[in-house]
Amino acid sequence: GARRMHVLIRDLLLYSRVTNVETLAIAPVSLCSAVEWSLQNLELAINEAGAAVTGYKDLPIVLADRIQIVQLFQNLLGNAVKYRSEVPLEIAIGAQESGGEWTISVRDNGIGIDSRFHDRIFGLFKRLNREKAGTGIGLAICKKIVEKHGGRIWVESERGQGSTFFFTISSAVAPLKRTDLNAAKNTAGGR
Repeated sequence: GARRMHVLIRDLLLYSRVTNVETLAIAPVSLCSAVEWSLQNLELAINEAGAAVTGYKDLPIVLADRIQIVQLFQNLLGNAVKYRSEVPLEIAIGAQESGGEWTISVRDNGIGIDSRFHDRIFGLFKRLNREKAGTGIGLAICKKIVEKHGGRIWVESERGQGSTFFFTISSAVAPLKRTDLNAAKNTAGGR
């Protein structure tokens, strides 16, 4: 009970920070590096699940708050690990540009989500599977992060068929010098 309370308080503080931040630290961010940083944070869980994560090497550089984007990917990847099925976990991350924005996708072959719950899962304390550990705050944090960046988030899924989470982010990137591009590739991963 104490451990659950600690996790709940930690998640509530994170949600509060994301919700109450007035100014984002907007800078060029390599989404590839943000995913790599998230994978590093989740390394133990990813390895235990035997997960294969693909597609992220070709993600774009965007103007965003690096810390929040890492948190966004960490929550989405963490959920894919948590709600995996019996088959080996495969997570594919992709990006498509259209109409001045990138649509980023995070697809897994996990247990999936019944379509009647697609909107509900982004609410605070909304959990569909009580057997799995969690507070029901992770996807609410994802939604706040995406909205703070002027985008939207949604899921396409069917029970037993895996899930694909999508979010949008502006594709507008200020003209960058080569040194700025290198810095953006290195900022999210500390590499």
